[in-house]
Amino acid sequence: MNFKSHLDENEVFGRVAKAAEKLNLEAYVVGGYVRDLILKRDVKSKDIDFTCVGSGIELAKEVAAGFDFHVPLSVFKNFGTAMLKLDDWELEFVGARKESYRSESRKPIVEDGSLQEDLERRDFTINAMAISLNKENYGDLLDPFDGMKDIKRKIIRTPLEPNVTFSDDPLRMMRAVRFASQLDFDIDADTFYALSENAKRLKIISGERIIDELNKILSVPKPSYGFKLLFASKLLHEFFPEMVDLQGVDSVDDKSHKDNFYHTLQVVDNVSQMSDDLWLRWAAVLHDIAKPATKRFNSKVGWTFHGHEDKGAKMTPGIFRRLKLPMDERMKFVQKLVRLHLRPIALVKDEVTDSALRRLLFDAGDDIDSLMKLCRADVTSKNNKRVKRYLENFDKVEQKLLEVEEKDQVRNFQPPVSGEEIMETFGLSPSKIVGEIKEEIKEAILEGKIQNKPEKARELMFEIARTKGLSPVNDLPKSSSK
Repeated sequence: MNFKSHLDENEVFGRVAKAAEKLNLEAYVVGGYVRDLILKRDVKSKDIDFTCVGSGIELAKEVAAGFDFHVPLSVFKNFGTAMLKLDDWELEFVGARKESYRSESRKPIVEDGSLQEDLERRDFTINAMAISLNKENYGDLLDPFDGMKDIKRKIIRTPLEPNVTFSDDPLRMMRAVRFASQLDFDIDADTFYALSENAKRLKIISGERIIDELNKILSVPKPSYGFKLLFASKLLHEFFPEMVDLQGVDSVDDKSHKDNFYHTLQVVDNVSQMSDDLWLRWAAVLHDIAKPATKRFNSKVGWTFHGHEDKGAKMTPGIFRRLKLPMDERMKFVQKLVRLHLRPIALVKDEVTDSALRRLLFDAGDDIDSLMKLCRADVTSKNNKRVKRYLENFDKVEQKLLEVEEKDQVRNFQPPVSGEEIMETFGLSPSKIVGEIKEEIKEAILEGKIQNKPEKARELMFEIARTKGLSPVNDLPKSSSK
């Protein structure tokens, strides 16, 4: 197979070929670019990896020098690599090398090698192909490990014996699942067996590297496939035991609960059909995470998981911290949705009060739309009529939420009377009583006793103050008279 016509469409390949010829080096396009070209995969990445038999750094310098304008060049001498940035493209250059590993580290001992040795050190056959940039066979595909055959078979397989590949660099096990998930490929039987045989080797991989792969798995159109592979291979057990604990069904007196692991995966898939938001998908992963900790059996009602939403919200920061996920607003967003994910279910009744709707809008704020998506995704019954009924009820809830928000504007509730205004009006210092007045005003608005308007809130403020024996030092605070 020859890709000369494709190479001719981008001048970069011709420039690299010319520079390599000048330096008397063999040069090749390798890795993911070749794989995606063969798959005709529409990807956003514009990274191209080049390998040469010789110095990748010298080749990068020669390519950069060939332009009549400045091309940013980054050299990483310790790794023997260099990178050029050209418009939207990132071109990485490295010399062909062979690697050997010590059992206690994933950092390889690197030596110069042939193209064959360079390709065999790569993770999978589909990534171990090269396109020649050399004059005698320009554009030819070099495929020493049958990567093309595996692409046609839709198989993830290692170029070397899989135990060697995974023991050398255990992160490749996560990458095997990630590529299977992204490409909708199967994992070769011997390769999959090696995953479970080497799962404990993940201990030498940093949490940051593992979570980067897990987030890529969670970002595919159907994440459940990757999570099932992680579970079956025992990889998930090494870094996410809380999710593993969801699996299984207990029965007492012929009463059973559903398997919360597979339910969670269905919820994640459902959410993924609605949104690309990674953090909404994380909320789906964690929404029932506390069910094992809250599981109880009652002879009258069967299995219960009372309070799992609050317990799950409390567990979320610890899980994020351990998995090296961000401890910022993204974590708080996930925590909020875990805590609130049962609330809309209680609002599907026709007699739901405006007060309950206002409180949900107040607690969810701008995240109400994401919360409703999670709640819809959480309907996973095999009874299609029941699913249809629940989803129709959620339609009614969302309509009621819109009506209440239009009338009362509590979605991004800001107290119409501030603590500063209360202190100024009654000559108070910061104290408990100021907070009590604010809280009573907020409760009155959420209960619908007064409208969410400054003038109504101030009227109530004076009424509350009188019951507490307070008198205004001014009829109106200065801030209100401007």
